[in-house]
Amino acid sequence: MLTTTTVKVLQPGELQDALAVLDRDPVANAFVAARVQVAGLDPWRLGGEMWGWYVGGRLESLCYAGANLVPVCAGPEAVRGFAERARRQGRRCSSIVGPAGATSALWALLEPHWGPAREVRAHQPLMVTSTLPADIPPDPHVRRVRKHEMDLIMPACVAMFTEEVGISPLAGDGGLLYQARVAELVGAGRSFARVEDGKVVFKAEIGAATDRACQIQGVWVAPEHRGKGLSETGMAAVLRYALQDVAPLASLYVNDYNTAARAAYRRVGFEEVGAFMSVLF
Repeated sequence: MLTTTTVKVLQPGELQDALAVLDRDPVANAFVAARVQVAGLDPWRLGGEMWGWYVGGRLESLCYAGANLVPVCAGPEAVRGFAERARRQGRRCSSIVGPAGATSALWALLEPHWGPAREVRAHQPLMVTSTLPADIPPDPHVRRVRKHEMDLIMPACVAMFTEEVGISPLAGDGGLLYQARVAELVGAGRSFARVEDGKVVFKAEIGAATDRACQIQGVWVAPEHRGKGLSETGMAAVLRYALQDVAPLASLYVNDYNTAARAAYRRVGFEEVGAFMSVLF
């Protein structure tokens, strides 16, 4: 019996079906789930289209197609369907990011048409925890960044982004979109920092957040303060906020070559549960 498969843009009325797919893996799907829970499926509010892979009329997989291209619960056939749609549309995203298996397969199909990438990070361990560390006290000086402190936190955010991604977030539009995102996290009470002598020496944010899981991002220690253990006590503090105020699970993903960060996260209690992959343009 031939089973009909297709890829199409989800309509707002399919929200519950989309959420059911996203709920299969609340940790890996936190970024997309958080956007959908806030914005629904309207492309203008969502910041991109949500593509669906249907088997026999049933929604089985998703792909968020906005500033990032993100496969969700996508097996080999779904990946091929999403790749064909993305190839026909042409590249509109600045990155492809998601679970390593699906993202690798998607990139293999798109690279002949979209390549070369600026950088490929093929293995980024996905780490998760549901508990606070027993032997690392939270840094009492790490606190929420206040709404009037944008001038304080922005230089640290720009430094972190440039160091992590390899380009400045101020390029292109002068940083307007990046500044708006930082302001959004500050306004939501999900930006944290330790400040000494008027300068940020540690910072991190709780980025994507649902009622099931949240994702810690943007972890940064000022270069002159590295090696002092601030990343561990700082992360313990952010983790306390995350687990008490946001969600029962906290996750992050980290470059595999960043052995120091991976070790610090393990000491705070994070365990590797999978891997992401990022293709940067």
